[in-house]
Amino acid sequence: MAKKVDNDHNCPFHSPGTFLKIQDALECLQGKWKLQIIAALLTGPKRFRDLANYIAPITDRMLSKELKVLEGHLLVSRHKKSTYSIEMEYAITEHGMSLKPLIENLIDWGDLHRKEVIDKLRK
Repeated sequence: MAKKVDNDHNCPFHSPGTFLKIQDALECLQGKWKLQIIAALLTGPKRFRDLANYIAPITDRMLSKELKVLEGHLLVSRHKKSTYSIEMEYAITEHGMSLKPLIENLIDWGDLHRKEVIDKLRK
């Protein structure tokens, strides 16, 4: 028997532009590394090398590319660490902080999903 489709028009999935909004979010966050970079920066600002070590095995080239994309979406900012060196420090922006509840929910869901899949595989 097929499940009943939710016909509640107050549901956010029925509003105009819902899927465009989802597409916009995925464009900013899709890929293997972006959410991991944001999650790492939620723990505090980091220099490039520290960030690379935190997220290993990301390559320097990929980290640099992803940081530029995240900067373009105003989720990450880059600042010169000191006036005497060219060392840069990356930090989450206020806009990027708005992703914290989403990332926390993804962590929780990932934990539940992993347990569900492992339980199914053991049966």
